Amino acid sequence: MSEVFEGYERQYCELSANLFRKCTSASALDGEQKKQTLSEITGGIDEAESLIRKMNLDARTLQPSVKANLLAKLREYKSDLNNLKREVKRITFGNLNAAARNELLESGLADTIAVSADQRTRLMSTTERLGKSSDRIKDSQRTMLETEDLGVSILEDLHSQRQPLLRAHDTLHGVDDNIGRSKRILTNMSRRMNKYKWTIACIGTVLVIAIIVILYFKLK
Repeated sequence: MSEVFEGYERQYCELSANLFRKCTSASALDGEQKKQTLSEITGGIDEAESLIRKMNLDARTLQPSVKANLLAKLREYKSDLNNLKREVKRITFGNLNAAARNELLESGLADTIAVSADQRTRLMSTTERLGKSSDRIKDSQRTMLETEDLGVSILEDLHSQRQPLLRAHDTLHGVDDNIGRSKRILTNMSRRMNKYKWTIACIGTVLVIAIIVILYFKLK
C-alpha cells in the first residue's frame, strides 16, 4: 500500500466517523440547528466522495495483487457512504414532514388532521421534483465516475506502454552507436584504399619512367 493511499484513507476514516456521529445527533435536533448539521453532513459527504475518488486513482496505479485488495476496501467505503446518504435523506424528509405539520397548526387548521387535496398535490409535486433532482445528481455522479474510470484506464494503458517504448528507445540508441562505428570503419577503409591507390599510381609512374629511361639508353 502506498503512503498516498494511506494518507487519504486516514482522512476518510476520520471524516466518516465524524459524519456518522453528526448524523446520529441530527435526529435529536430541530429547527435551524438541524438544518445546519444536515448542511455540514452534506458537505462532508462531498469531501468523503472526493477522498474515495483519489484513493481509487492511486490504487489503480499499484501492482495487481495490491490493487485488488484496495479496490475491495473502497467498495466497502462506498457502501458505508451510501448508507449514510440514505440516513441523511430519511432525516431530511422527516424534518420536512414535521415542518409541514407545524405549518398546518400555525395556519389555523389544527381542527383537521387530513391534508387538503391541493396541499397533498403540492407536496407530492415537491417530493417528485426532489426525486428527479436526486436522480439527476446520481446520473451526474455516475457519468463522472465513468469518466474517471476511463481516465484511469488510459493512464494504465500509457503506463503499460511506457516500458516497451523505453526498450525501443534503448534499442534505437544501440543501433545508432553501431551505425556510427560502422561509418567510422568505412571511412578509415576508404582512406586506406585511397592511400593504396596513390601508392600504386606512384609506383606505376616510377616504373614507366624507369622503362622509358632504359629504352632511351639502349636505343642510344
